[in-house]
Amino acid sequence: MKKRFPIIFSLCFIIFICYFNTVFSQTNPIGMFDYHGDIGHPKNTGSAQYDKVTHTYFLKGSGYNIWFNRDEFQYVYKKIKGDFTATANFEFIGAKGNDHRKIGWMIRESTDEKSIELNTVEHGDGLTVMQWRSQTGENMKDPEGEIFYPEKKFEVIQLQRIGKRLIMRIGHVGEPLKTVGSHIMENMPGDAFIGLFICSHDPEVIEEARVWDVHIETPGSE
Repeated sequence: MKKRFPIIFSLCFIIFICYFNTVFSQTNPIGMFDYHGDIGHPKNTGSAQYDKVTHTYFLKGSGYNIWFNRDEFQYVYKKIKGDFTATANFEFIGAKGNDHRKIGWMIRESTDEKSIELNTVEHGDGLTVMQWRSQTGENMKDPEGEIFYPEKKFEVIQLQRIGKRLIMRIGHVGEPLKTVGSHIMENMPGDAFIGLFICSHDPEVIEEARVWDVHIETPGSE
């Protein structure tokens, strides 16, 4: 029994350190956001950094996809309540990559991989779309759960919430924004998570992106 105690103690200590590091990495504030970490346990661990001089976020993330009944991606996020308007400029770092890799804004009920969520996304090939999961654990629907925009390759992505309605707008820097569409999320709670995301659409690969000029406005914040 004496011989086994050091082994058991060592294992418990290692588990505690791993747990502490995971929690710390996910709750460590970055820029205006309170949390960052991987959702859905992708094969390759993502990361996030913030440049205080240029006010730029640098995201690295992997993940099989943001689709079907569960998601895998890197998320930089905060809790938000009520109406908001979130706007930022997005750009992949590196010209090569899966055409379906994704960056954009996302609102989620929780950090569970099967959570109710809506994302405003630009793909690696420039495809711009708003897509959602209305029930926890349900498969995202094609084309019922998507709104596509006919043009491609925009830098600015905006997600606005007014009550239960979520609105996506896109545009080029310095130009008026264009509305992609809107969708009413009846099951999205008023108190939810909002943040930036990146998904490689390839579990073997880590993609990179930079996000700048990030603003989240709420009623009375101006």
